[in-house]
Amino acid sequence: MTGAIHEHVSRYIAMNQRLGYTFATNQKTLLSFARFAADRNETFIRSGTAIEWASASKAASQPHRARKFSVVHAFACWLHVEDARHEVPPRDALGRLSRRRPQPHLLSVDDIQKLLTEALAMEPADTIVPLTWHHLFGLIAVTGLRISEAIALTLEDVTPDGLIIRDTKFRKSRMVALQPTTWEALNRYLAERCKQRTPDRCLFALEDGRYPSCQLARAVFRRLAERVGIRKPGAARGPTPHSLRHSFAIRSLESLGTGADPGRHMLALATYLGHAKVSDTYCHAELGMTERMPTIR
Repeated sequence: MTGAIHEHVSRYIAMNQRLGYTFATNQKTLLSFARFAADRNETFIRSGTAIEWASASKAASQPHRARKFSVVHAFACWLHVEDARHEVPPRDALGRLSRRRPQPHLLSVDDIQKLLTEALAMEPADTIVPLTWHHLFGLIAVTGLRISEAIALTLEDVTPDGLIIRDTKFRKSRMVALQPTTWEALNRYLAERCKQRTPDRCLFALEDGRYPSCQLARAVFRRLAERVGIRKPGAARGPTPHSLRHSFAIRSLESLGTGADPGRHMLALATYLGHAKVSDTYCHAELGMTERMPTIR
């Protein structure tokens, strides 16, 4: 096929999205590469061009460059099957890509309660902001939602049967049931949230009425974690909002009663967490804790 590389990128993205992947990050990466190749008037993938593109950002770390390069490598393999004129660059040209999952950071009940309490002391005081951070992180802790899923919730997604998580990872929707104590806390937050005049129908809103970004939520979580001493200030690694999700999964396994079928529970947990494969859920079971889940105050 002799079309411009960006046309092949569009087809490749569409194929992956039809398979259920959001593909957002890879889409940006591939479009960046397509623009780079177009500037050189290339209509076929060239190994040298791919290496030059991935190496262009000197400020980026080697793992970051290797990850970018791996995306183009997979794309090149796909195109090469159609047309051998597309070159497949050496897989490890920018170093071996480590696929090890990062070490999980499990949070104790006391740690989570300290973090939620600290959130209530955030500025600006006497606004919905402290309540938003408190209940956002609290909801993740007791449901295992992804941070992006929690932020994307709208007022209409709160139903008598639970929370509707719409078109999230792998373009799937699911219903997340809530415990009575979680309902009580969520209803208290809703009472304050519905007093806000906002341009959006987001469930979790900031002072300007708009929902927080994932980037801001991660930064706020890090700040809170440092304040309560569960993350070292300035440390490159430590607990993140995803640690709340991971800790939820571990506690759900530890709460199994005598005689319960772990296999059936894992399958149910995979559905509840929105995992595409139950094997992803097993990855959450690397470490264990014995504390119960915290409640949102």
